[in-house]
Amino acid sequence: MDTNLQAMLLFAASAAFTPGPNNLMITASGTNFGFWRSVPHMMGVTLGFPTMLIAMAFGLIQVFETWPVLHIILRYAGAAYMIYLAYRIATSTSVGKAKATGQPLSFIQAALFQWINPKAVIISLSALSMFTTPNGNFIEETTRLALVALLVSSTSISTWCLFGTAIRHLLKSPKALRLFNYTMAGALVASIALIFK
Repeated sequence: MDTNLQAMLLFAASAAFTPGPNNLMITASGTNFGFWRSVPHMMGVTLGFPTMLIAMAFGLIQVFETWPVLHIILRYAGAAYMIYLAYRIATSTSVGKAKATGQPLSFIQAALFQWINPKAVIISLSALSMFTTPNGNFIEETTRLALVALLVSSTSISTWCLFGTAIRHLLKSPKALRLFNYTMAGALVASIALIFK
């Protein structure tokens, strides 16, 4: 394995496995709805992030450079949507009632969320600036980066969902689940504060 690929994998793993909006939301989804009902959410993140990365590589970065206000608007729109998602997590129903009344994020919602997720946007910009070279084969480098993102993202997001699913049995009481959901919602709001620091 060449050193550039090793560096890419380490970067992707550290970015994907650390707590952030996607991981907090999928953990809460796994807890409230179970693994299988969360699969569309996981697939939306897994495919949505590399798609955004490729789109940025082939033009969106230039759009942001030309109109930096669009990036600022996206950041604030993302923060507002994350607050809404934190509210949804905080008000999720109990594990026992989740199947009847709750609804995890759909594939489309999770995929589109990548575009306004500040952590995902920052990671994409950082990855593209670090792992593509001015005189290199840009298409090959970007494809490689997107494949690494796909592999690591799918591993990370399913791990966090399995963690959420594994702790379901500890949260059978409405009080315990409410505390968990408030904690996840609070962590999601805190992640916004860290991004805007």
